[in-house]
Amino acid sequence: MSCTLMLTSVANAQNISEIAKSDPLIITGAVGTQNTYHYTSAGDGYASPMSNSVYANVDISIYGMSMPFSFYYTNDNTSFSYPQISFNLTPQYRNWTGHIGQSSMEFSQYILNESFNGIGLEYDGSRLHAGAFYGTLRNAVNDNPADPSARTPQFKRKAWGFKLGYGNSSSYVNLYLLRAYDCLNSVDEAWRDRISPEENILVGIKGCVTPVRWASLSANVATSVFSTDTRMDKIDDPKADKWDKVFDVRYSSLMRFAGDATLNLLLPFGINTSISYKMVQPDYKSLGTYYMSNNYQSLGVTASTTLFKRISLSATYAGQNDNLTNKQLYTTSGYIYSANANARLGNHFNLSAGFNGYTQRQSDGTSQVNDTSRVHRRMSSYSITPTYMTETDNFGHSISLSANYTENKDLNRYTEAINHTDVTTKALGFSYGLNVKPWEMDFSLTLSHQQTKGYNSKYRSEVASLGTSRSFLEDRNLHVSGTLNLCYNEVYRQSKSLSMGGDFSVGYTINKVHNLSASASFNKYGDVNISNVRSDLDCLDISCSLNYSYTFTLLEMKRKEKKQEN
Repeated sequence: MSCTLMLTSVANAQNISEIAKSDPLIITGAVGTQNTYHYTSAGDGYASPMSNSVYANVDISIYGMSMPFSFYYTNDNTSFSYPQISFNLTPQYRNWTGHIGQSSMEFSQYILNESFNGIGLEYDGSRLHAGAFYGTLRNAVNDNPADPSARTPQFKRKAWGFKLGYGNSSSYVNLYLLRAYDCLNSVDEAWRDRISPEENILVGIKGCVTPVRWASLSANVATSVFSTDTRMDKIDDPKADKWDKVFDVRYSSLMRFAGDATLNLLLPFGINTSISYKMVQPDYKSLGTYYMSNNYQSLGVTASTTLFKRISLSATYAGQNDNLTNKQLYTTSGYIYSANANARLGNHFNLSAGFNGYTQRQSDGTSQVNDTSRVHRRMSSYSITPTYMTETDNFGHSISLSANYTENKDLNRYTEAINHTDVTTKALGFSYGLNVKPWEMDFSLTLSHQQTKGYNSKYRSEVASLGTSRSFLEDRNLHVSGTLNLCYNEVYRQSKSLSMGGDFSVGYTINKVHNLSASASFNKYGDVNISNVRSDLDCLDISCSLNYSYTFTLLEMKRKEKKQEN
């Protein structure tokens, strides 16, 4: 048996100007337990037979500043994690916001989207906006190199950033600067031949102009200068020496660019149109962001409008290709196109229809593509969904149908007759919902059919589900629900299987602070082939769960004014 113990502390945002109006001290919390029993005929290795957990949460509010603590224990875990403390304090005063601890700050998407652990300050005026921070983007991972299960090492990464903006929501300009670097001494020397410390400086600008009511242009661009290994020698050049106070230009240094621009137009007849272009150069990187795709450009057009206040239409077309420097063996291009319509016919009937497609092509790069292996595919999907809803004094009805057809087709005339990779899928669905008002009870019925065909293969699935729920007692604090389902699967000329299942739950609330809930579920899987060729499909799963939680107020020290009012 193993256990997990975790302790967290987080202080949330507090507006300093509201401190005098807040209560001096309020301590609230919750305790509870979750217990689950699971049985399967597939054996104990399939799932843990028993899972028990206990948790406790305490929130201490001092003059409106919230500091929650939590404790969690479980026996269904294979590791032990040491107590962790995470602190965040975000005081606010008028237009000023401070950041202390684990915080985040809005930057350009090409520069920073990670949180930092440090300090920061932001000013948000009616037109002037500014901010700055300094902190740690990630901590070092420095396990024992001799440990066979050691985690992948990483350097501690620190950063500072600055932003300055002016304008309003329709016309503005923002400037960004970020400096990030890895700390070499944060990782043991035994690891340093496996990973390289990096550093980065980025400058970005983001803006929008709205010269007329019916047109606006927005853009977001950034330049990144980074070194893939700070241990390499510096470049001895007067041009490079000009930047040595903020960045050391090395033989491992690169400069890359990323950006996008969008033109929004409001055309006659209420047509909203946007044209957007995006380009990210090969090897573009920011140490302040998570993984970012690069080496591609895209151009897209979208349009939407509403007719007669009842019909909504939208369409999209976009193309994208990689290999911007023509250094890859091959170039891959993709085209996305879609058209969607939604019509509200009367007060009860709604109809939605859509088409989505994607075409992929492969063309020459540094090498010439062989016609017999060239990638050229098209994926198309068509859907239609009518919905009908009506309501009377005693009943509420909702009926929905759905139909979808998807095709994945090889367009290379040299391979389509050889590889036989074309796949088509047809799906039909039906759902009915009934609300019986005198009983305050809901019923639902769902049916679905799916059929997939490929070369010399055929798959079929049929699913039916029936559910109901109701609340009882005068305060409606007893809630009961249940669902039954049946599923049939068939792989043509290979296997047939049938599964049956059910889920049942009951929840009861006492005085709004005690919550009891119990649930049970079962699933029976079985081979229904005449020859029983897949007896390994036979399996029974049973799960039962019992949960309890109690929320409480441990201490309240109210302001005197509030006590007098009460």
